Amino acid sequence: MKKAIFYLVLVFGALMFLYPFLWMITASLVPESDISSFSIIPSTISFNSYTQMFDKIPIGRALLNSILVASSVTAGVLVFGSMVGYALSRLEFKGRNLIFYVIIFTMTLPFQITLIPQYIIMVKLGWIDTYLALIVPYLMNALSIIMFRQYFKSIPQDLIDAARIDGCTELGIIFRILWPNAIPALVTVGIITFMASWNEVLWPLIVIRDEELMTMPQLVTLFVLGGRAESQLGVKLASATILALPIVLAYLFFQKYFIQSMASTGIKE
Repeated sequence: MKKAIFYLVLVFGALMFLYPFLWMITASLVPESDISSFSIIPSTISFNSYTQMFDKIPIGRALLNSILVASSVTAGVLVFGSMVGYALSRLEFKGRNLIFYVIIFTMTLPFQITLIPQYIIMVKLGWIDTYLALIVPYLMNALSIIMFRQYFKSIPQDLIDAARIDGCTELGIIFRILWPNAIPALVTVGIITFMASWNEVLWPLIVIRDEELMTMPQLVTLFVLGGRAESQLGVKLASATILALPIVLAYLFFQKYFIQSMASTGIKE
């Protein structure tokens, strides 16, 4: 009985979280007049909302921009985050723990504090209205460093020592020895980073004004709030569905590694 109640509560919670998303998809596939029914089973299927969305905004170009930016940021975070995480977990040098605690402290700082200085740097470098302004500031983040540090500490030191005896360099140890043994951590950091970069709105709104360089969240935000959707709820929901779908599919595909990494990365001294 306890197990049945437990699963019943879990199913109820899952339905509470899933219903808004399922309704959003359904509402984007029905005529505008049927959206108010709040049903997740459409009586008729219509792609008119998606057709209007593609006619009103260059969503295809924005999709490619988002893929380029999010993929570049994710690749950079995986490379640089694993390098710093390896140094903090396996290399002995003075101030190692202090650097680690400073990195943890930076996670408590809200983005708004560094927003203006970061924007001034972009202006000085002449990176406004370029992909560099969207990619370079996010190539390193504290969460990836912490997760890689914790995961690398769980890998036996003997494996690293054997690689050094065989003549492997420190970079070789990271990419040839540690990476194949840290797939869950790589996937977890990759999903979190890709999701954060994909959903970023405020920073692109500040540094990008050229519509051809806009990412999907930025373009969808301007589309919904700027009046180009013409108060059509179906069109707004269609754009939101296109925006959310890649993240949902990526998580569904990699969820096994994500859960495994979150279960195995604890704080290790």
